[in-house]
Amino acid sequence: MTTALQPFHLLVIALAGWLNRQQQAVIDYLIEENRVLEDQLEGQRLRFTDEQRIRLAVKAKVLGRRVLDELETLVTPDTLLAWHRKLIAQKWTYARQGPGRPHVPQEISDLVLRMARENVSWGYDRIQGALANLGRIIAPNTVKKILKRHGIEPAPEREKRTSWKTFLKAHWDVMAATDFFTVEVWTFRGLVTYYVLFIIHLSTRSVHIAGVTTAPNGAFMKQMARNLTDVSDGYLLNKAFLIMDRDTKYTEDFRDYLDREGVKPIRCPARAPNCNAFAEWFVRSIKEECLDRMILFGEASLRRALKEYGVHYQSERNHQGVGNRLLEPLAMAGQPMSRFNALNALVVCSISIIERLLESARSIYCTLRGKAPPETTRGKAALRERSGPQCSEDTGASCALALALARGGRGLLFRPIERTHAEKEVRREGIAWPVE
Repeated sequence: MTTALQPFHLLVIALAGWLNRQQQAVIDYLIEENRVLEDQLEGQRLRFTDEQRIRLAVKAKVLGRRVLDELETLVTPDTLLAWHRKLIAQKWTYARQGPGRPHVPQEISDLVLRMARENVSWGYDRIQGALANLGRIIAPNTVKKILKRHGIEPAPEREKRTSWKTFLKAHWDVMAATDFFTVEVWTFRGLVTYYVLFIIHLSTRSVHIAGVTTAPNGAFMKQMARNLTDVSDGYLLNKAFLIMDRDTKYTEDFRDYLDREGVKPIRCPARAPNCNAFAEWFVRSIKEECLDRMILFGEASLRRALKEYGVHYQSERNHQGVGNRLLEPLAMAGQPMSRFNALNALVVCSISIIERLLESARSIYCTLRGKAPPETTRGKAALRERSGPQCSEDTGASCALALALARGGRGLLFRPIERTHAEKEVRREGIAWPVE
């Protein structure tokens, strides 16, 4: 009994026929493409690598001899099958384990390469003698083979070529770089931008904070030039070059003064921060590790943060550019808290200052809104009774915070953790937190 074809069966058959036609069209195109490529060769012989022969041989074995005869292949079917037989033979071929000269240890090869790259004038005998001083006995011809295998030329050829890396390392001891970075600080005038000038020594990576100001004008820069080149304790003593960008803050008087004192200013090309990469890396480090984690109130808190981070940077922070070592190691015995923990303590201290300032800010905020201040606040009168150099800054910062609250939060620069803490404190007193 014959079963009638269902509509679904007809659909499957039609789809299979369509796929078969598509595959045949693709095969016909690839065959024609091979013919065109062969015409381009004009009888020239193709050169295949071992990897290409293996890939073609694996595919040819699946097709078989009959199908290969029908195709327009780049090589004959006999060649493809011969490659496949060699592939099988390689599978069962093992390296001979017999007597012979052992290989040079990798440690010695690394030492030879390092000596040749760092000392371009050293020949085979000089490198062989230096290795003998370290207790590594090899022949000069072995040094020659190692260098030749890694593409390093003999000493007479290497002496003629000096890389920029070698040239700069030879002059690092007399090179320094400078740059500015900005910090936003709360004062009695609200948020004020402070400019910090620093110098970094390229050889040792040590950093010197030259000055902090809100107005980096010509007079400030000229005084910085005098301080940096002072004959007794100037940071640029024994330095011959100072790398800087084309910022207008580096005035012509500043550059001329340095030049007269024997420090030649080197100005980077415009929009080329990579030319002053060491200074840019320090700016990123101090921002991410310290300044971006703090809310600073007054210039004194900024200077203290810079001083604490400077000691941490010099004595407790490892630097990858100098072999992941400390710049100036300190004896850790008897030091219960590191400078890094001291910076964290500064963050906690700044939060306590925020609590005190918010308390007085609530009173000023209520006065601005025409409401009675909460009983828990001290009020401005209590702040006026405080004595000490921080009194005016605290009061001014409180007014700035209160005005920011009254204006709907514009200009309030709390970091995520401190902002959440401030929001809780304001809501606790029944004050609506402003929406940005």
